[in-house]
Amino acid sequence: MIELRDVSKNFDKIKAVDRVSAVIGEGHVFGLIGTNGAGKSTLLRLLCGVLRPDEGSVYVDGEEVYDNPAAKGKLFYISDEQYFFKSGTPEDMLRMYRTYYPDFDREKWKGMMDRFGLDRGRKINTFSKGMKKQLSVICGICANTRYLLCDETFDGLDPVMRQAVKAVFVKEMEERGLTPVIASHNLRELEDICEYVGLLHRGGILFEKDLDEMKLNLHKVQCVVRDGEMLRRIREGLCVAAADKRGSLHTFTVRGSRTEVEAFLEEVSPVFYELLPLSLEEIFISETEVRGYDVKALIL
Repeated sequence: MIELRDVSKNFDKIKAVDRVSAVIGEGHVFGLIGTNGAGKSTLLRLLCGVLRPDEGSVYVDGEEVYDNPAAKGKLFYISDEQYFFKSGTPEDMLRMYRTYYPDFDREKWKGMMDRFGLDRGRKINTFSKGMKKQLSVICGICANTRYLLCDETFDGLDPVMRQAVKAVFVKEMEERGLTPVIASHNLRELEDICEYVGLLHRGGILFEKDLDEMKLNLHKVQCVVRDGEMLRRIREGLCVAAADKRGSLHTFTVRGSRTEVEAFLEEVSPVFYELLPLSLEEIFISETEVRGYDVKALIL
């Protein structure tokens, strides 16, 4: 288990992470999503002990991470801006990682490199962006750590390779209980693999929730009403998080169970209504709009 307790990190006058507390359990994919500059990359660096918190602490399996080689050995961090030895080859990276991770599986690494079609002796600076990401993922998997921290891991991968990487994550989770923590702007990529999500906004965490449970309690309602009185009843009778109108069609994002929302709408009896599931992207927009990050204000 990874635990953050009131963690803050400042860079001069910039508050990158502001008193974040969260728990990341084992054996499932945790998606870290957030607005631009929300502090996702900084938070990952705090999790793996690259940065020291200005306040608070980060724990892995009960041990504080910073300046603790034993705790760091349980984590493998794949940064968005990857670092490789100048003129180095994958074999050079293999030798380095084996010195830091005693359980690094060399034979598995060779097999994955061959299956992914990567030349073990070729200079990495001749690799494409996607190939470099593949190499990082392979090294992270073969390090055999309990936790894999990924910053924009799917960026640069083609659709086939993205699915292949997800399949590798799932296989490792089933076989040895790997826990991937994935920070990404591409919410659609996370939606089909993440079980839990944490939403960061302006350095603070808005929530950490089970994604399926969150979808069960947040819905999109589209309806056509007869008059203003019916519209008022809907607005007051439902827990409306966001509202929009296009022509005669009203769209609401509402909180509550599906059964409760449907029962209320049946009672009000609008001309037409339907309940639709929200995507992770729509949930993200809805939750951040409540905190003043209004997409409409950015466009109009």
